[in-house]
Amino acid sequence: MAEKKLSIKPPVEVLYKAELEALREIDRDNPKPENWLLSPKAVRTFILGSKGERGYKLVIPQKYYGDDSLVERCIITLAGNRGLMLVGEPGTAKTMLSELLSAAISGTSVNTVQGTAGTTDDNIKYSWNYALLLAKGATKEALVPAPLYVGMEKGIITRFEELTRCPSEIQDTLISVMSDKVLSIPELGEEGFLFARPGFNVIGTANTRDRGINEMSSALKRRFNFETVFPVNNVTLECRIIEEQCIAMLGKEEGKLIDKDIIHLIATTFHELREGQSAEGVKIDTPTAVMSTAEAVSVYYQTALTAMYYDKGKLLIGNVVQHLMGAVVKENRDDVAKLKSYFNSVVKTRSKEQGGLWNDFYEARKWIK
Repeated sequence: MAEKKLSIKPPVEVLYKAELEALREIDRDNPKPENWLLSPKAVRTFILGSKGERGYKLVIPQKYYGDDSLVERCIITLAGNRGLMLVGEPGTAKTMLSELLSAAISGTSVNTVQGTAGTTDDNIKYSWNYALLLAKGATKEALVPAPLYVGMEKGIITRFEELTRCPSEIQDTLISVMSDKVLSIPELGEEGFLFARPGFNVIGTANTRDRGINEMSSALKRRFNFETVFPVNNVTLECRIIEEQCIAMLGKEEGKLIDKDIIHLIATTFHELREGQSAEGVKIDTPTAVMSTAEAVSVYYQTALTAMYYDKGKLLIGNVVQHLMGAVVKENRDDVAKLKSYFNSVVKTRSKEQGGLWNDFYEARKWIK
């Protein structure tokens, strides 16, 4: 029988199936909210790692790098039946954190609404099989559940990505559901009420760069606890994230494509462009583009793929700069000048003082155009 292949991006509950099963095995006696698969303590361990604690069948690696106390607050918010809203700059792992929480608590991370300007009530609550509707009328058989309905019916978490991308009137469909935990289905008459099972909750995400597009109403905000996810502000930690994620994407057999020195160079560049200041204290014009860790991962990954397919496995600094351009120059052509300024000040000085990789980096500035 042929081996079953994982998808390009398997759901968290599939990717970490062994870990979740091991945690459930040893978590049986710990107190947990009704219909949660893991206790709050085990959910924390799944996300932040076991650090070799006794009693586990395997070491649980850390998956989210950031503020540990933020993760704990998120878990307690959900345990208290409050909606959780994760806000922050793009690329700060809000989606990943919501997936990890959902997989650990409900066993699935795919019960999701993707918010867009075109999102409708049908995409959120329910729609109808019109063939059955015409044949049998408005019955439960003809109803097609959407993620909010599924979450309430099964007692699991519904993830709502990019909530503020949705029109305000669509956002407000969540207000009564999150307040009363009841979904009204007028077409079904007296039977048209779905009462949420224990375990149901909503995790929303929103980018601060979308603020003002479709601002959440005060009434909806009151249904959520807000947690701000900040960018990684430590170069060493950013290097670790880049390395681990690229190894996961490339595969362990491609470990020869992992160069810690180039990773450190990329992490340093992103950190300084994001913070607006070099390690030496030189002021830097911050690009309009989001200089997130996710973008840094992408730059290294694209560089590694270029080496794999075009350069016989050799990582070239010129390719780093080219992919860096792709990350920086997205929203404003003026960012080209800002990137050139960074090279002509910070990178140039380091090429003279440190040589080596920084000199190669400076020489590759010809690709900034």
